[in-house]
Amino acid sequence: MKKPWLTYVLIMRMFLILFRNIAYLCQNNIDSQSHAFIQDNQMKLPSIAALAVLFSPTILYPQSVAPSATAGDGVRIDRNIFNHLDVGLSLGSAGVGLDVSTNVTDWVRLRAGVDYMPEFAVPMSFNITSYKEGATPDDGYTVNESNFDKLQELMYGITNIHVDEHVDMQGRPSFWNFKFMVDVMPWADKRWHITAGFYLGSNKIANARNTIEEMPSLLAVNIYNHFYDFAKSGAYWDEPMIPGYDDYYMSPEMAEKLIERGAVGINVGTFSRDIHDNEGNIIYRKGQPYMMRPGTDGLVRAKALVNRFRPYIGFGYNNEVGKSGRLSIGFDAGVMFWGGSPKIVTHEGIDLINDVENVNGKVGDYVDIVNSFKVFPSVNFRISYKLF
Repeated sequence: MKKPWLTYVLIMRMFLILFRNIAYLCQNNIDSQSHAFIQDNQMKLPSIAALAVLFSPTILYPQSVAPSATAGDGVRIDRNIFNHLDVGLSLGSAGVGLDVSTNVTDWVRLRAGVDYMPEFAVPMSFNITSYKEGATPDDGYTVNESNFDKLQELMYGITNIHVDEHVDMQGRPSFWNFKFMVDVMPWADKRWHITAGFYLGSNKIANARNTIEEMPSLLAVNIYNHFYDFAKSGAYWDEPMIPGYDDYYMSPEMAEKLIERGAVGINVGTFSRDIHDNEGNIIYRKGQPYMMRPGTDGLVRAKALVNRFRPYIGFGYNNEVGKSGRLSIGFDAGVMFWGGSPKIVTHEGIDLINDVENVNGKVGDYVDIVNSFKVFPSVNFRISYKLF
């Protein structure tokens, strides 16, 4: 079983080690030059002075480096990097999050952590219909939604399974993300901040599949389509239905009945462009209905895909509560750039966003919603506790 949270913890540890090593390497140089630097730059912008103390490792080497020192002429040097460590818990559109944060200057804070979106089910459904395939992709399909009763009777005679007309599915958003954020606090009270950073995680943010109750029906559809494909190929004249078993042939009467009823599939929508195979041949023409068949495992599946690396920009508010000043509450609001509209790819490799239009049923409503979000709006509430 994969443990994505362990990967994100290791990434967090890598960043902390990186900061520690940079601070350690820079400390000797800073100590030797800080007095001259401050004397030469007392009248310059505070941001210049902040650069001189950016890499002081006070949290990782507290015994050897004091949080502050005094240079000549009574000038005080505050080394704010890593002299505080907060642990935070967040909840919002990005899921449930856990992070750690520390200041690198009086006005810049770093945050690193993980977000997890718990799974929850979103119901949806498709209709099973029959269709007849043309001889070539140019001939297209003919969808017949009025003969399901006769088709249902024929499928029961072949498989001994009662096939439902509707296929119930469940969509489940679920993903892990590592996040790294830089908060800039330009105002004097340090409560409001502007944030830039990124999320890094799996490119799959949701998946959908049929419910367990629909598996017998989909299995029957696969068996029936196997018989139909055999009949339509014309091989029943001189080949057995099961290779190696010469006693099992399909009668011409059965083949004619199957061809008359047509194949069985799920009418998803209409192709919005020509679809090619790996060799460049057109397999589906623009304007043809997309008749999805269950996979070889008897399942109907789809997954929503985005970029693994997702930049983030936003703003937020954080305020200390209580007399001790250790507890803080706040929020973050912004947008996550996931590289345009997500892809929703079926088990057959068809993208419902870019390859199909007029998607039917409740699934079509969800597809339209997903397609409308070029970026992901994010609002998260956060509570944090200052460890030191």
